[in-house]
Amino acid sequence: MRLIPEIYKEKDRTKHPVVSIELFPPKTPNGEESLYERALPRLVQAKPDFFSVTYGAGGATRDKTLEVADHIQRNHGITSMAHLTCISSTQEEIIRYLTDATALGIQNILALRGDPPREQPDASPQGNGLDYAFQLIDFIKAHGDFSIGAAGFPECHIACSDGKHVDWERVKNKLDHGAEFILTQLFFTNSDYFDFLEYMVGTLKVSAPITPGVLPILSTDQIKRFTKICGATLPQELLDTLERFGNDTEAVRDFGVDFATRQCEALLAGGAPGIHLYSLNRSHSCVKILDNLGLIPEEQ
Repeated sequence: MRLIPEIYKEKDRTKHPVVSIELFPPKTPNGEESLYERALPRLVQAKPDFFSVTYGAGGATRDKTLEVADHIQRNHGITSMAHLTCISSTQEEIIRYLTDATALGIQNILALRGDPPREQPDASPQGNGLDYAFQLIDFIKAHGDFSIGAAGFPECHIACSDGKHVDWERVKNKLDHGAEFILTQLFFTNSDYFDFLEYMVGTLKVSAPITPGVLPILSTDQIKRFTKICGATLPQELLDTLERFGNDTEAVRDFGVDFATRQCEALLAGGAPGIHLYSLNRSHSCVKILDNLGLIPEEQ
């Protein structure tokens, strides 16, 4: 499998955007069947450049992250990146995770601070654990040979009370410590991404790829919940449009495909190096968006 920075370099040379798709580890047997038998095979047919697999606190979910990433690489031959958070892990647990990833041939890690458990919102690092993503990046570099990505927040991280420029400088700090590319949190107003990009590139002189994260809307209630959790803005005009569809879930999904297609078109036209799609383990919207954009490679 390939290192993700190499993928970005190759796509930049050939003037093609990098396409990545995010999955989460299923928690139930039905979820596994849905992912492995239906969603993933359809997403694979879209030929993304890489998949990323989210990480949850707790040993069973951590193991599932590597299991899904390994499954994709072994059975579908597509590069996968495993997420890793530090807020709920000891250093020993992180080392074990990195050792297991290496044994499976997983070479790419997205290094995140992570969110504390909902029942412990003020939780601190476990034992000798790490406080921040830049510390995790240092730790990963000291305990393995990985390509490391990090997260960026066009609207500022929800936990940052010091303003977006301070938050964006913290993103730059993650790059200074060894992260090689940035994937952003979801957003619905493209100017938020372009303002972030301008500050990172123009003011902070960042040269690493900064790829926008796009979430296709599947339901109105769901997107309300997600934006509340992560602090992203749901524009009133967009919300008004969604609520006019009422309980017509198919109409909401179709609108979500159209909105995300137009959003991605504008992002790519404005210079984004690629698109990172949050699939929520669903295939229809992501495949349709990529087809609309002409980003599904033709069969050789």
